[in-house]
Amino acid sequence: MVWRAMSNSNLTSSDPTRVLSDRLNQNCFCVTLDRRSLCEALEQEAGDPEFCERFIRPKAHLFSNVPVFLSASQVAEMQKVVAAIEQTARLTAYKAAVFSWAPKISREDHGPAGALMGYDFHLGEDGPRLIEINTNAGGAFLNALLARAQRTCCAEMDLPIKPHAFEDAAFRMFQNEWMRQRGNGAIRRIAIVDDRPEEQYLYPEFVLARQALAARGVDAVIADASQLRVEAGRLSLEGKPIDLVYNRVTDFAFDRPEHKALRDAYRDGAVVVTPNSYNHALLADKRNLSILSDPALIESWGLEPKLLAQLRSVPRTVLVTPENAEDLWKSRKALFFKSTGGHGGKAVYRGDKVTKGVWAEIKGGGYVAQTLVRPSERMIRIDDAFQPRKMDIRLYTYDGQVLLVAARLYQGQTTNFRTPGGGFAPVFVVRS
Repeated sequence: MVWRAMSNSNLTSSDPTRVLSDRLNQNCFCVTLDRRSLCEALEQEAGDPEFCERFIRPKAHLFSNVPVFLSASQVAEMQKVVAAIEQTARLTAYKAAVFSWAPKISREDHGPAGALMGYDFHLGEDGPRLIEINTNAGGAFLNALLARAQRTCCAEMDLPIKPHAFEDAAFRMFQNEWMRQRGNGAIRRIAIVDDRPEEQYLYPEFVLARQALAARGVDAVIADASQLRVEAGRLSLEGKPIDLVYNRVTDFAFDRPEHKALRDAYRDGAVVVTPNSYNHALLADKRNLSILSDPALIESWGLEPKLLAQLRSVPRTVLVTPENAEDLWKSRKALFFKSTGGHGGKAVYRGDKVTKGVWAEIKGGGYVAQTLVRPSERMIRIDDAFQPRKMDIRLYTYDGQVLLVAARLYQGQTTNFRTPGGGFAPVFVVRS
């Protein structure tokens, strides 16, 4: 979606579109979410007239009422960071480093590039800063519909929306993942797999993904990982073979007993799994940020200078060890601590909020310390009162290519979908 920048003599920045996008994030409330249109779209996509009533209305803070504005240059900067990271991940020395701490099952590359990677950014004073990389990043199918349901009351806004462009791209993505591992043939059945999927907060997305695949001729089912079986050398669900698993399980090494069938089938190449253990170990293990934020190390591996420059957008990150724990405690107010085994905003702590009890856990290991990059803000209006909300930006990607850009608004330390006026928000791009 595009907002065309208008001439304004007060815009003194070398990038007037960024000045305008900042101004819109602070002052524009004329673009709002048409929730009735959103519900109608969701119900149509899901093929269920009760979909909104059952799955969306109980989640009062899943969607924000307002969009987020970004300049085209900010989006381009983030795209370049994604490209630089994925190029770095191809280096032999990088792979040796990250797989040195990865579980054994993660070390074999079966071919898939990893469906719907998520690159999360804060908009720092000096430009976008990458704070995290996620496999099986949630929200893409929901955000695609959210963008189409957005309503404008400003005649000057240019909002080109291509119907089902994201869903078409996602379908091609799964086809490509199949070909990367199998080389030929066609996908007949895809399982969207998680633990107790109907209890997951983003379960509505699973339904939308299933329907999008079914509309394009692929049998798609939503499955609990514990219900999978390996039969006659193939992964199956209720006696029917599964060709590809769209993996939403956060046990990335498939270590838990209930994931045994998925682990065995993945290890033996009996099913295509995306994203998978290899994708997570290569890109999304939080320990990898300690490498991506070490320019001297990566330069010694021969990464070309223009890509190396892009990696300066990754805040300095270090592993917490007994040797550096005392220094990290002293400088904690400028740091953010994240569990290397955490996901979805769990076990993360802003340094100035860390208690001595929590610190005892952190300094024991299993955490990284990241230089704090404070998020920018989007002003919202609730009951005629104006309030700030923190925001982060997520790029949903496949094989280094951006499929969708979305934002999340929140209060607190991390995104939480519990904030009035917060939740997923579509991104409008301001161009010159």
